[in-house]
Amino acid sequence: MGTSSSKHSDGSNGGQLYVSLRLENWNNAELVPHVYGSVPIIGSWDSSKALSMERDSASSWELSFVVPSNHETLDFKFLVKPKDGDLPCFVEEGPIRVLKGGALEEDMRVALFKIKSANGEEVVVECSVFLNEDFVSPFDLAASWRAYQENLQPSRVRGIPDVVMNVAPHNNTEDGPTGGLELDLEQYVIPAPTAHAAATYAANLTEDPRSKLHSRILSQKYANGTISGSHDNVEKDRDVRVLEPSTSSQSAMTEWKSTGVTTLQKQDGQRAVFVERGVGSPRVFRSTHTSSCNGDLIRVDSDAEAMPAAVGAVAAAAVADQMHEPKEHRNLAIVLVGLPARGKTFTAAKLTRYLRWLGHETKHFNVGKYRRIKHGANQAAEFFRSDNREGIEARNEIAALAMEDMLDWMEEGGQVGIFDATNSTKSRRKMLMKMAEGKCKIIFLETICNDERVIDRNIRLKVQQSPDYADEPDFEAGLRDFKERLKNYEKAYEPVEEGSYVKMIDMVTGHGGRLHVNNISGYLPGRIVFFLVNTHLTPRPILLTRHGESLDNVRGRIGGDSVLSEKGELYSKKLANFIEKRLKNEKTASVWTSTLQRSILTASPIVGFPKIQWRALDEINFGACDGMTYEEMKKNMPDEYESRMKDKLRYRYPRGESYLDVIQRLEPVIIELERQRAPVVVIAHQAVLRALYAYFADRPLAEIPHLDVPLHTIIEIQMGVTGVQEKRYKLMDGVQFPL
Repeated sequence: MGTSSSKHSDGSNGGQLYVSLRLENWNNAELVPHVYGSVPIIGSWDSSKALSMERDSASSWELSFVVPSNHETLDFKFLVKPKDGDLPCFVEEGPIRVLKGGALEEDMRVALFKIKSANGEEVVVECSVFLNEDFVSPFDLAASWRAYQENLQPSRVRGIPDVVMNVAPHNNTEDGPTGGLELDLEQYVIPAPTAHAAATYAANLTEDPRSKLHSRILSQKYANGTISGSHDNVEKDRDVRVLEPSTSSQSAMTEWKSTGVTTLQKQDGQRAVFVERGVGSPRVFRSTHTSSCNGDLIRVDSDAEAMPAAVGAVAAAAVADQMHEPKEHRNLAIVLVGLPARGKTFTAAKLTRYLRWLGHETKHFNVGKYRRIKHGANQAAEFFRSDNREGIEARNEIAALAMEDMLDWMEEGGQVGIFDATNSTKSRRKMLMKMAEGKCKIIFLETICNDERVIDRNIRLKVQQSPDYADEPDFEAGLRDFKERLKNYEKAYEPVEEGSYVKMIDMVTGHGGRLHVNNISGYLPGRIVFFLVNTHLTPRPILLTRHGESLDNVRGRIGGDSVLSEKGELYSKKLANFIEKRLKNEKTASVWTSTLQRSILTASPIVGFPKIQWRALDEINFGACDGMTYEEMKKNMPDEYESRMKDKLRYRYPRGESYLDVIQRLEPVIIELERQRAPVVVIAHQAVLRALYAYFADRPLAEIPHLDVPLHTIIEIQMGVTGVQEKRYKLMDGVQFPL
């Protein structure tokens, strides 16, 4: 038995008080404690009815309410009522309790009840009484009150371990007709909003040539890997993006804004660079002509390149590279090396997608696309012979043109260029290194495959999908031509032994492959190597779905840890039925959920597959706004609301997260999804699934907060040698609640 000291104010700041009354040591299961008197019900007053206390544990009952900090005097008594009836009631013995200013006027005392037993004898029951009160600011009131109420109910998922191996299916997976689905799942398919709904040749998605190949060619010739004339004086006819400065009369500065970084240039030519920490965050910068660092301000090189649109480790590494790495190492060129049909373009596309998702400005330059635009798509195998001097000159010219485009793009702020070609001779690679001197760091990425079955499969896919054979009606004729082309490359092929390189040897299936690394250092090259170690081409589906509709979805509240609504529970049964039908032949699939109960409860009807809880899959942390509606946020925190509306990607909730923060914590999930060889079902939340979906669909970072990931819909991502394909199934309707 005890009490707390009063913390209430005079109410001048508009604050509120949480008041909780707790009755302990009540063990009679047939009688339920109540509070009777002048007690507020969510801000209103009612003395005509008894308020039921909520069970807090096996022997504790609690009633909580909110009152103004300068509230009027409250009086009440405890009483107990039968669970299944209104009479008789047993009222607490002794005088009425008086609550004033958040404290009892009298000393705390136990609650005494005289209760008649079954044989008519009176029994005195004694219980402990506790009073607690806490001051709550208006901004936290909505979230705190709702969360406090819900926490009175024990979580329905406590006791479930992080990993559940329930591999034995039950007989009644479906709940009668309410959970059943028709056998033909195709009737639930809805249109996908992305171009990845069908297989697309990866090279077609790469960068278009910036030069106007149709109107002119370079006057300089790149023959046998040597450059004729001055590379710096090559005439260009390019479509270059020009940034127009906007002048401010107040600051006398010119400001250019790019993703994640702002460069300020004063009229005297001095420049300063700072990295934005998020909308509404203080901007810290220092003119870079100063010779020292003071306080927490960091001196940045005056010609620093644009920082990645990222936070955390990525942003920290970018700042470190700016300060410590040579200028030419701030830009990175990944130059592919390998024979045709070894998966170079697929690997390049995957790596481009990963780096873009992390926030690095990355582009994929495919030399084959340049060749088709300049020389046409119907080049026979003779064009690729090692003794065809004109063919060698033409191919080197196109490679140099693509390299120039990539270097020009880096000068405009690009960070990582993926240069996709065979680059199978030392002379070609020497030419590229000469062009990159003082401009970027080159890492060669060589793909080697010795599995004839994989090579044959890739050759057939190449002939089926490549624009080189789009006009060839005879598949067998195209197959013979491509194999002849391959022989021509094999005769002149020289493995990489120079510079910094990574060799991927038989890594296609992910079994028994090797990765050789030479002279690789730095944060970003290290992340690239780690990513490549975990990638493979094994076809498998990844199913993404939000949890079933929750009570907070119905209420329009963000965050929280509420349970499912009736619709949400129905969806969980339909989802289990869908998974059973869709993955009936998959014995090694798994189900991943967040640690929040609405995600775990959605997965609970699914049987036959192991379930793993990931903290990284939890919904975006709404911080001080957790539990609010957006209308409450707009009313109580207008500045935060406006900041969020201006930039949802970078906006960080007070004491919470931004979408960029979510991307950073999801990187281990992406790596593990790439490493998995069996199907995976991910049951998570809207912001998290937007970020995951953006990775697979290769969507720009700025689009992530606006991607459509509706409730009660399954997004199937098909991974494999043909790239990423998407299909959507809508099992039922649900509340659409934007974040």
